[in-house]
Amino acid sequence: MGRDWGAVFGVADEADLFEHFECGTYRGREYRYLPAARHGVERGTAVLGDTVVRGFPSIPRVLVLDPGLVDFFDGPVTVEEKLNGYNVRVAEVPGSGRTGATADRDGDDGEWADAGPLAFTRSGRVCRYTTAVVREQCDLAAFFADHPTLQVCGELVGPENPYTAHDYDEVDSVAFRAFDLRERATGDPLPVDERRALCEAYGFEQVRSFGTYEPAAAVDAVADAIEELDERGREGVVLTSADGERRLKYTTSAIHRSDLAHAFALPFDYGRDFVFSRVIREVFQAVERDESPAATRERARRLGESILLPAVRTVRAVDRGEVVGEDHRVRGDPAVLDALLAQFRDQGLDVRVRADRREGDERVVEFVKRASATRDKTAHYLDGGTVDE
Repeated sequence: MGRDWGAVFGVADEADLFEHFECGTYRGREYRYLPAARHGVERGTAVLGDTVVRGFPSIPRVLVLDPGLVDFFDGPVTVEEKLNGYNVRVAEVPGSGRTGATADRDGDDGEWADAGPLAFTRSGRVCRYTTAVVREQCDLAAFFADHPTLQVCGELVGPENPYTAHDYDEVDSVAFRAFDLRERATGDPLPVDERRALCEAYGFEQVRSFGTYEPAAAVDAVADAIEELDERGREGVVLTSADGERRLKYTTSAIHRSDLAHAFALPFDYGRDFVFSRVIREVFQAVERDESPAATRERARRLGESILLPAVRTVRAVDRGEVVGEDHRVRGDPAVLDALLAQFRDQGLDVRVRADRREGDERVVEFVKRASATRDKTAHYLDGGTVDE
């Protein structure tokens, strides 16, 4: 490939690393991406020609704020909201530097030079739908003209997104919220204050900040923030050291129940580890808050309902012969939505379009990603099939 990729990624066995990369295409151009972390290289790392876009690192979770925060951080930490959507990284591939209207026109040379800023999902795929959204919502031309080596990391949230749909009062359809700026090739983060100042300067909407605290004071600040977010049905917080290098996340009971409700609506498509981890988070949260027996029983009731009721609804739906799966609604340019649906089918997803209409200049598509394992196993058991345990 022309580069010493072992040196680029800091690995001894370049061939072994690239065996784990998968191939993708964007507008006829081939690239490679890493769907799972290998050899210390982050999940979602992409290679486009000679350009590397590093993946976003996983963030460890703390189950007990005190002493967890004090032990993990040795200086000031910024507390920011963690949103429930899907992780997006936006980067410009070096070349002509064209952005905006001209950037969407393909050249004839098959090079990446005219591609413009591209949006990568957490797994490292270039998503044409997400790319169109962030190009429309963010002044990427100005930012990358001044900071060509950075990538913008954020969350795409709202009820009309094709990956993780979640209602936010302030978002009608779909919106991008920046939460980090990193070097594209190395993944090194900018300090928090510099990052937030740059995002503000270029008009990028950012995740909410609850302030900066010393670790001991952050314990109460996070507890207060979580209480507010929990009441509003939001996800949680991320804590970041001043230099951007160290992070922790802590989530609300509301999102634990929401995750479980989603999983048990498709009980045979999500692993037991997914379920167990969220129940354990509830256990430690109840203990940390020193809840009364009555409060713990109420937590247990709500947790149980989030598990049982969605599963019962799904089994009844299968019994009635209905389609079960993850429902989504998206809107945008017709060609972009065609590309999105084709991308899902190329990934092996069973997608069924429920409705397809025009609203003004936009196309609106409602579709379901059918849950084959849940459908097939549920039907088998309803027909008298046995369970091997």
